[in-house]
Amino acid sequence: MTVLRPTVEGLATDVCLPGGAGPFPAVLIRTPYDRARHLAEARGWARRGFAAVVQDVRGRFASPGKWCPYQNEAADGAAAARWIRRQPWSDGRYVAVGASYAAYCALSLALEAHGEDRPSAVIAAVPALGATETAREPSGTEKLLARAGWWAAHGDRRDSDERALERALAADPGLLHHLPLTGLPERLGRNLPSWAGLWRRDDRGRLTSRAAHAGIPLLAVGGHHDHFTEDTVALWRAWAGPSARLLLGPWGHGLVTAPGPDAGPAHRVSLGELYARWVLRALGGDLTPGHHGAVALGGGDLWLPAGTEGAPAAQRLRLLHGSVFTADPDRPVRSDDLTVPEGDPPDRCVLVTRPLPRPLDAVGPVRVRLRATADTPSADWAARLVALAPEGTAEPLAVGILRREERAAGSGEFTIGLGRLARRLTAGTRLRLEIAGHHFPAHARNPHTGGDPMTADRLLASRRAVDPPSVSLSLHVLPSPPSSVDPTKEILR
Repeated sequence: MTVLRPTVEGLATDVCLPGGAGPFPAVLIRTPYDRARHLAEARGWARRGFAAVVQDVRGRFASPGKWCPYQNEAADGAAAARWIRRQPWSDGRYVAVGASYAAYCALSLALEAHGEDRPSAVIAAVPALGATETAREPSGTEKLLARAGWWAAHGDRRDSDERALERALAADPGLLHHLPLTGLPERLGRNLPSWAGLWRRDDRGRLTSRAAHAGIPLLAVGGHHDHFTEDTVALWRAWAGPSARLLLGPWGHGLVTAPGPDAGPAHRVSLGELYARWVLRALGGDLTPGHHGAVALGGGDLWLPAGTEGAPAAQRLRLLHGSVFTADPDRPVRSDDLTVPEGDPPDRCVLVTRPLPRPLDAVGPVRVRLRATADTPSADWAARLVALAPEGTAEPLAVGILRREERAAGSGEFTIGLGRLARRLTAGTRLRLEIAGHHFPAHARNPHTGGDPMTADRLLASRRAVDPPSVSLSLHVLPSPPSSVDPTKEILR
């Protein structure tokens, strides 16, 4: 194995070459998180016969220039692709690979580069599809905690400080309560000129729309407990290349290194080995056309074919308290606390099902339909579904948040989407549904004034009224216990 350190179009790059004369197919990984952290991965690709090219993106670590997230990746990636194809060790084929922001680099190259600059195939793991997708929910609600953590760690700097926000919150637990939120850089003691501009971006769906014109194979990998699960599935569904594969396990953003509480022994997958085998089949044109893959059933220790979905089934709910409640942004319902206070006035509406009489396999979208009103110009409606186990433990299952401009919303009846579940719920489990006005600090507080939550410096309490009989919780339920499939076979078919 040979390691080279060329400068490619001015950007710092490492190349790991397999033993032998070549030429070889290549794997290109472009990252803002320090190419040195990918050395073991690059060596793994080289052991399997690939030339692994790992590059620091512009303005990060050893690469010069200005770091502008989500702006230069297609052009810089295309330059790296042209360089690869000129090398004597290259056989002309390369695969763009990445996770999180690096997946964005791979996808922007696959979907926005031209002609021969495009890769032969792409692997996108837990893909961050763009600035708007990572910063806002589809209804516009701001994903505050995740973006504050990322910008504190990586924004407007050459290196990274992974624990920057953690330390800042330890020193000032009320850090994210300070207004306006655009002033966060000053409270962090950091120069972050790109922070305010992030919230003005409006390019949602750009890559997903281009996926409809993709002409190469895709392997999309995600986790049920990842921030970008919905984006991963949407990308796979939209992909119009010769084949698209989806692997979705009971994992967090770190995939197999971050198993969720519902992960079992069957959900341990060697991703490196699977990636290499999939690339060989993709480059050889040996994949069955169409959309296939495997989705883990959390709590069930098995895998289902991708696309499996149960039938809609309404779950009967009874009101515990809070049909009328106050959403007070000075005392918001917290995203990191499952405790429901018993004080008065209530801060949320709480409903619960009876204990499940038998195990239930919930596979598919979760939706809450309700009729409710707010007395302020703007209101966020956050719905959180929690599993209450017979032994007394509580576990969050799904969350959805919808922003409504009340004066223009018309009817007080609306639906909140809570994403998708692929989860076996044991007999005796009760489902608790909370309807609140905030989900903080995961999401910014709606100030209820009709103003921008990021620039607001004034907050209003919002009186909410929910019609309990109108609240309908819909899960998609499999009619009978499913059989398991082999995820490797589904990905490589």
